[in-house]
Amino acid sequence: MRLARQRVAGFLRNPGRVRVVLLYGGDVGLIAERSGLLVRTVLGAGDDPFRFTIVSRAEDLPLESAAIALGGGRRVIRFVDAGEGAGEAVAAVLKGPGDALLLLEAPGLVATRSKLLKLVEAHPDGAAIACYPEEGEELSRSVREWLVALDVAVDDEALSWLVSRLGADRALSRAEVEKLALYVGRGGRADLAAVEAVVGDVAGLLLEDALFAATEGDIALADRALERALAAGVTPVAVIRGGLMHLARLQRKEVRPPLIFRRRGSFARALKLWPAPALAEALEDFFQGEREAKRTGAPDGVLCRRLVLSLAMTAATRA
Repeated sequence: MRLARQRVAGFLRNPGRVRVVLLYGGDVGLIAERSGLLVRTVLGAGDDPFRFTIVSRAEDLPLESAAIALGGGRRVIRFVDAGEGAGEAVAAVLKGPGDALLLLEAPGLVATRSKLLKLVEAHPDGAAIACYPEEGEELSRSVREWLVALDVAVDDEALSWLVSRLGADRALSRAEVEKLALYVGRGGRADLAAVEAVVGDVAGLLLEDALFAATEGDIALADRALERALAAGVTPVAVIRGGLMHLARLQRKEVRPPLIFRRRGSFARALKLWPAPALAEALEDFFQGEREAKRTGAPDGVLCRRLVLSLAMTAATRA
């Protein structure tokens, strides 16, 4: 089954006898948070190393899922950065014995054409949960709930400003809110001045999300992240220059300094989709865009959107 959004919270508290949960979507922080909640739901407060395993190879999943904990109790297996290549192993898990809960974390999965997603949601022992960035009223509610839990009130104006700069990654958003709570102090109130003084500019991360999604062929995510980046203050010229830098890194096939963990899978997938001639052509398009921007002054968002979405459509076609 594919869980509707309103059913997710209840499922995280009680997954029943579901054996495989696929967590997919563009919000890596939300995937990790929900995966952690399911681990705690099944394992409880105990710390039994025989009941929890992190697996790095898909071929190990059937054997791990069939294993029985020495001290009894249901086991949990976590497979990070799951991809389409895990389909055969996951099918074997669903056909095989055992009651372990297998958590598949798949931030790079493209839902519209994923065989792995179809496999999991079609099976009675499988559940798929979409984990996309919150926005608008939904994000506003989450931020206010986090602050209430930290015993901090917030002005409406400050909340609006805060929400406009968060949302691309739940873990990053929560970290910014916690930093604000520390600054204000328990029992305090966050006004606009406090928020502006403390909360970092997440716009650069949003732009990075857009560019990685584009070169991986995720058109919808690239469009959403770019829209948020522009709304958060990234200029169209900065989008174009960021695109040039991103394509140049792909052309060199290496990144200095090294990428953070959550970007590595996306970078590797993009390398497979962009042979040298295609990268050269894309770089030329961005160079032409930069020249046009300089010639006409600061352009509106149309030019940079066209360039980024053209990347995404090209990559999607190649994928």
